[in-house]
Amino acid sequence: MSMEIRPLDDAYAVSPQIMPEDIPAIAAAGYTTVVDNRPDAEIPPELHAEALRPALEAAGISLVVNPVVGGALTMENVEAQRAAIDGAAGNGAGGKVLAYCASGNRSSIVWALALAGRRPTEELVAAGAQYGYQVPQFRELIDKLANKG
Repeated sequence: MSMEIRPLDDAYAVSPQIMPEDIPAIAAAGYTTVVDNRPDAEIPPELHAEALRPALEAAGISLVVNPVVGGALTMENVEAQRAAIDGAAGNGAGGKVLAYCASGNRSSIVWALALAGRRPTEELVAAGAQYGYQVPQFRELIDKLANKG
């Protein structure tokens, strides 16, 4: 099965778990940063972040490890995701980010929360909802974070 990259905007996409053989395609698609939102406890050791890091770095891609535990998303996760997005944008290489978890759901939710206040809430909700991700249930929290900013 080939990897499915699902863009949420021009600079950020999500996907289910990546495999080592996906890395050349990720690089070819112009992604400069990969964010691992999947806790290592969910996957076999050969897919752990640190097992993938050498191949990603060899392809010129930086890896950010930000594990989001299902049902236990934290503000630290949101802040780390925002920092990864901002870091990629600031590196001058176009700054495209590919974030992955089991399905892409957690990576889309943490993205929407990270960009709260920077974009209209409806736009953030719709970006993930188009792939069936559960972003709409976070609408109230996105609004709350947007108004806090």
